[in-house]
Amino acid sequence: MASENDLIHIVYNGEIYNYGIERTLLESKGYNFKTKSDTEVVLKLYEEHGEGFLKRLRGIFALAIYDKRGGPGKEKLLLARDQFGIKPLLYSEINGTFIFASELKAILASGLVPRQVDSESLQQLLSLGSVYQPRTLVQGVYALPPAHYMVVDKSGSNLRRYWSYGLDRVAGLRQLPYLDQVEQFRLALTRSVKLQMVADVPVGAFLSGGVDSSLIVALMARETGGHVKTYSVGFEEGANATDESLEAEAMARHLETDHTRVVVTARDIEAHLEKFVFGLDQPSVDGLNSYFVSYAASQGVTVSLSGTGGDELFLGYPWFANIQNSFDGVYPKRGISFAHRLTTHLTSIIRGPNQHSVDTTGSVAFCEAFGRQYHCFGPRAANDILSASRRSTLSVHAFADDLLPCDELAAAELMDRASVFCLNGYTRNQLLRDIDACSMAHSLEVRVPFLDVELMDFALSLPVTSKLQMNIRTLAADASYAESGVKRIVCDASKKYLPQDFFTARAKKGFALPHADWMKGPLADVMAETLSWETVANAGLFDPSSVARIRKDFMDGYRPWSHPWLLMITELWRRQVLLN
Repeated sequence: MASENDLIHIVYNGEIYNYGIERTLLESKGYNFKTKSDTEVVLKLYEEHGEGFLKRLRGIFALAIYDKRGGPGKEKLLLARDQFGIKPLLYSEINGTFIFASELKAILASGLVPRQVDSESLQQLLSLGSVYQPRTLVQGVYALPPAHYMVVDKSGSNLRRYWSYGLDRVAGLRQLPYLDQVEQFRLALTRSVKLQMVADVPVGAFLSGGVDSSLIVALMARETGGHVKTYSVGFEEGANATDESLEAEAMARHLETDHTRVVVTARDIEAHLEKFVFGLDQPSVDGLNSYFVSYAASQGVTVSLSGTGGDELFLGYPWFANIQNSFDGVYPKRGISFAHRLTTHLTSIIRGPNQHSVDTTGSVAFCEAFGRQYHCFGPRAANDILSASRRSTLSVHAFADDLLPCDELAAAELMDRASVFCLNGYTRNQLLRDIDACSMAHSLEVRVPFLDVELMDFALSLPVTSKLQMNIRTLAADASYAESGVKRIVCDASKKYLPQDFFTARAKKGFALPHADWMKGPLADVMAETLSWETVANAGLFDPSSVARIRKDFMDGYRPWSHPWLLMITELWRRQVLLN
């Protein structure tokens, strides 16, 4: 879209939820609109506020604005991305040319970027299960960091930040009685859901059967006064699977939604594997569930709301209880005075290549502890799997070498720190990236009401005890919400809408596809061919003997499915995306 004088052009992907409010403000200043789209609002916000317009946006977006108002030789390009990195934006600078796009496939299609795998990114992918931004798996291509914008002109490029996490931005919330906090949370989430339901196309929701998605659907039903279209994924029985779709069906009946349960079969996996890898755009150890639930939802709606982000903001993952246990007794309630005790406490497990001799906030110890909660191969094993030529150019990493940038609130209380750390790490680089790529492969837009700036500020203004029962020290696999103490405020806000026995009788199971059964069954031939000695040697990414050992260990029952799966997906990606 271009401005009326044709001097400003915008390319835009996403949705600005507060565009109606901003449009009204612009109209009061004399701006006229030719369309009803949020794109025109964003364009005129830039005209009015310059680079400061980004602070006014509440939504999901990746955008590029080309501004020619300065005259010949003074043109500038502005690239920007939403606060949490929900929408992707990639770029490369090569031989004096600046290239940007939403996908690696588009960057590669330019023909300007060499189709080469970055060795450090590959090592990171193996270690953590995904590539951590701003890296990508293609050498010389980078992701614009979330909450940042870049200005490019003839003098070069300049990266700047427009938003960051912060504590206690909701004044007085921490001191309120708990029941008042619950009511304030319900109102804040309701506002977010209401804003994100605004669309001129059909809107539905993913319903996993957990408390986050169930609460969102309940609020959607209240808003519409009718049947919400909901979707869940189930699958054929598998020894290594956890299927919550039957619980989702029961919740759908309670909430009276128009529910679709899609059962993924072995035949579906075979039929969709190549399209899944192509849509993923960059290898990841995850994403298959997002792919199939998006496929199901795209048959009936164009936009779907998801409960993603509730675990991160309100401490739902088992990792948080484990982190709490790991640091119990060495981490005070607030502040960073724990640094020397903490570093000493965990120093035996920290031996990174850079030695990290100065650690004023205990970040190295924290990163190592968190990295052990969620990873794929881990840093040392990842290095061993690389081909000899690639391994020779790299040092052996510790978790902290990759995770230190995630530790953004190092001075915060332990659980607030862990929450932001998780958002900057696993959530941004694996969960959100996979959801967006897999949903857009089916032309479905996924919106995440929990990952809203107002909700984020709210969560970081609560005492930790409002989010996690602090007397909980373990999280048994069969623990109910009440027994585990996770997401306390979300559960209490949900009791107004959900069955009472939902919180006490039902175990919080999570979700796991039967990858192992598929890899030993319908995908056995694919795994055998992609991980064969000849294939691995010719590709030059991995060490053939290490891959052969990993495959054998998996077939013998000594390794998790994630190890051979990630190697297989990476080889398929090399063929489908890198070389295609």
